[in-house]
Amino acid sequence: MKKIMGLAFWQKHVAAAKLEEGSTSAYAKCHGISAKSLYYWRRKLNPATKSRSDVCQASQFVALRVADKVIEQRSSNYTLVLASGMRLEMAALPAPEWLANLARAVQGVR
Repeated sequence: MKKIMGLAFWQKHVAAAKLEEGSTSAYAKCHGISAKSLYYWRRKLNPATKSRSDVCQASQFVALRVADKVIEQRSSNYTLVLASGMRLEMAALPAPEWLANLARAVQGVR
């Protein structure tokens, strides 16, 4: 039977491993717990480390129109011009996480 370990169990071990002078994997081995699980819970319990999937889940779809040339000039509040020359016109500023993901996605695209 697999032992079920709760949130409090992992909070205690994550905090203790952080205070330990050795490595996280050495701490896990010494305490008879899975190093992989300890790393997982350390990531999960640290609010500063949001995974890319967490950011993407909060995203919303937006309407997108692709055009070779600007046919008509629409009034948009914000325009972002990428290094490739592509222009993104937006009525509102997107979340900073979205902009960071966009920057990572277009690196090297010309």
